[in-house]
Amino acid sequence: MTTDNAGISGTSALDVDIDALQGGSADLGQYKGQAVLIVNVASKCGLTPQYAGLERLHERYAAQGFTVLGVPCNQFMGQEPGTSEEIAEFCSATYGVTFPMTEKVDVNGDGRHTLYERLTGFADGEGHTGDIRWNFEKFLIGRDGAVVARFAPQTEPESAEVVSAVETHLG
Repeated sequence: MTTDNAGISGTSALDVDIDALQGGSADLGQYKGQAVLIVNVASKCGLTPQYAGLERLHERYAAQGFTVLGVPCNQFMGQEPGTSEEIAEFCSATYGVTFPMTEKVDVNGDGRHTLYERLTGFADGEGHTGDIRWNFEKFLIGRDGAVVARFAPQTEPESAEVVSAVETHLG
């Protein structure tokens, strides 16, 4: 985890337009003043069981002004091939996901969504910036809308590192 915002635009990651998984605007502006963990997700990945930890984290801290935001992406070995309806059904039926989800987007390359253009300049604890490495890379947005932490895909949602960062930015 790092708190260096070098390379981050002065505009909040929450100031972008993105649609909700089931259509219509996801209205990220509704999360201003909250802490948000943005995670690129996939249904057919070895890391997919992280959905369970993300849901528990969401439930544990929701009343304190925290949410997880899932962002489906099919750029890593085609591990999110489903339609919006299939993704929603899988997440709900398999992991009981109640946290909000956006439309499926590209997180890397020429078609990178503006949301990820705003996130990828932030370094994780190992100093990695730039392209998303795999499914389930995590970005913590503080109450002020700034990126405050980036976590590698393998970092479990309920790890001490993630929980500590969330609690710090809720306090």
